[in-house]
Amino acid sequence: MTDTQHGAARTEAAFREVYGNAPAGVWAAPGRVNLIGEHTDYNDGFVMPLALPHTTTAAAAPRTDGVLRLHSGNVRGGIVELCTEALRPASDGGWAAYPAGVLWAMREAGLPVGGADLHFDSVVPTGAGLSSSAALEVATALALNDLYGLGLDGQELARLAQRAENAFVGVPCGIMDQTASACCTEGHALLLDTRDLGRRQVPFDLAAAGLRLLVVDTRVQHELGDGAYAERRAGCERAARALGVRALRDVAYEDLAQTLESLADEAAVRPLVRHIVTENRRVEDVMARLDAGDPRGIGPLLTAGHASLRDDFAVSCAELDLVVEAANEAGALGARMTGGGFGGSAIVLVEEGAADAVGKAVTEAFAAAGYAAPRIFPAVPSAGARRLA
Repeated sequence: MTDTQHGAARTEAAFREVYGNAPAGVWAAPGRVNLIGEHTDYNDGFVMPLALPHTTTAAAAPRTDGVLRLHSGNVRGGIVELCTEALRPASDGGWAAYPAGVLWAMREAGLPVGGADLHFDSVVPTGAGLSSSAALEVATALALNDLYGLGLDGQELARLAQRAENAFVGVPCGIMDQTASACCTEGHALLLDTRDLGRRQVPFDLAAAGLRLLVVDTRVQHELGDGAYAERRAGCERAARALGVRALRDVAYEDLAQTLESLADEAAVRPLVRHIVTENRRVEDVMARLDAGDPRGIGPLLTAGHASLRDDFAVSCAELDLVVEAANEAGALGARMTGGGFGGSAIVLVEEGAADAVGKAVTEAFAAAGYAAPRIFPAVPSAGARRLA
């Protein structure tokens, strides 16, 4: 039995224990790590995430009485019971708001979704910038899609999951995380145009090139709902209005210097504009290097992206900066923070034979700085959301 099958069996058994009957099925949705393209998704830009093997699994059964019952093996406490007719944005705090918001978004869209019993188990690290919330949302969406025969595809499920997080939970995230969880394929990174949702599955076999991509979870918890994320998004939208464009994606890289000069009366948003425009170019440059068979060439682009996130977008932190500095000094090809920022994780591109040494250097640097030891693991491009049983 594979690890995935074991996970499905555990989740099914837990459902039986919690609810006293068998589920109709078990579904899984992964967390993600973003290779390049940070904070560009809510600016209609380009991103390139890949799904992780770490998933949230959901066992579910339909109900006919309009009741939604939610239970998590990762959270202390009993069953959260809600009335589907009474669901309102921000009506329920904590983890249960994410799956409840998905059902709310489906009903708001006019989809024939009733009540359900759901039990969740997750191995996606929370607060690590690896989209644990999107995995929870997408697992819920896929389960409800199948339970009620909605026939929605992965991108449609991602849109509903994003709607849940934006309007119900209150986090103004872009579409990247949910799309990555719903639509990524094994062995590939996903090039996504967040304006028209055009997707390209990009082969990403670093092992064949003698490389490895490490995820370094700093264990610094972040909370995107605290206003900092919303503040950056509002700044980008203000800049777009000042420039008379639909979104910062429409600012040409070649015109960046002139564009920044034109924002004399909006000096505070200049760094935000500079990051978004240069980050979109970095996504294109990474794609070009991968197409040319030069995965090592993306290393400097990762490091440049981190500098932009640190200096222009101001969403890094001391621990993330230390990962990048220590890894590069130890011989990494490149490194950067990934995710929304203010904590969470970084990614490090290394030669296969240098992975252990680079990981040790980062761990020792954390110890010397008095930080808790980071969690380090390889990022293996994995499958998106799917039914397990």
